[in-house]
Amino acid sequence: MAAWSTMSVTRAQYWDGQAENYDRTTAFLEPRLFAPARRWIAERVSGRTLEVGVGTGANLPYYADRVADLTITDVSPAMLRAASARAKALGVPVRLVEADTAHLDLPGGSFDTVVSTFAMCCVADELAVLRELARVLRPGGRLLMADHVESSARLGRGVQRVLDGVTPARAGEHHRRRPLLLLERAGLTLTESGASRWRLVERLAATRSPSPALAETP
Repeated sequence: MAAWSTMSVTRAQYWDGQAENYDRTTAFLEPRLFAPARRWIAERVSGRTLEVGVGTGANLPYYADRVADLTITDVSPAMLRAASARAKALGVPVRLVEADTAHLDLPGGSFDTVVSTFAMCCVADELAVLRELARVLRPGGRLLMADHVESSARLGRGVQRVLDGVTPARAGEHHRRRPLLLLERAGLTLTESGASRWRLVERLAATRSPSPALAETP
C-alpha cells in the first residue's frame, strides 16, 4: 500500500467517523441528486472495473449485476467495511483496497472501467487523482465520474461559497470544483457529459489516450 500523507490520514479519520450515519445523512439528496447520476454511470460500466472512493457502496446496487471483476477502494477503513458489507448482501465478490485515490497500489493499464462518484470534491489534488485514474485504465479504457460541482447558477455558487467556508477542514471537501475541465491535462478525452438542473451534479465519461505520454506530469 502506498504511503499516505498526514492530510490523508486525517481525512480518513474524519470519514471513519461519518461512515455509520452517512447514508442517513444523505437520504434526502440521494433520490433527488445522486441516484440519477448513479444510474447513468451504471448503464456504462463494463469489463474489469475499479471504483475509487467507494464510500458506503451506494453505487453497487445499480451496477453490481453487470460486473464480474470488481475492485473497490477508499481512504477510510470504516467506509470500506460498509461497502464490503453491502457487496456481500448483494452477493457480489469484491477486492478491497484501502488507499488514497492519488496513490493506488495497483498495476497500470489494468482496468476497463474506473468509477468515481461524489469523491473528487474531497481529494487534495484533483489533477493528481485524474492522472492516477488514467494510469490504471487500459488504453481506450473508460472513466465514469459524477460529482457535485460549481453550479451554473449565481445563487448556487453563492451557497457553495458559504459551504466551502463552514465545511470542516478535516473533511477536505470542496463545492466549486469541475474535474471535467482537467481531463485533457490528465491524459483523458471527454466522450460524453451531462448535468442536473443548475449543474449541481455533473457526470462524464472519458477515455484514456492511447499514448501514455499524454498522462505524464509535465
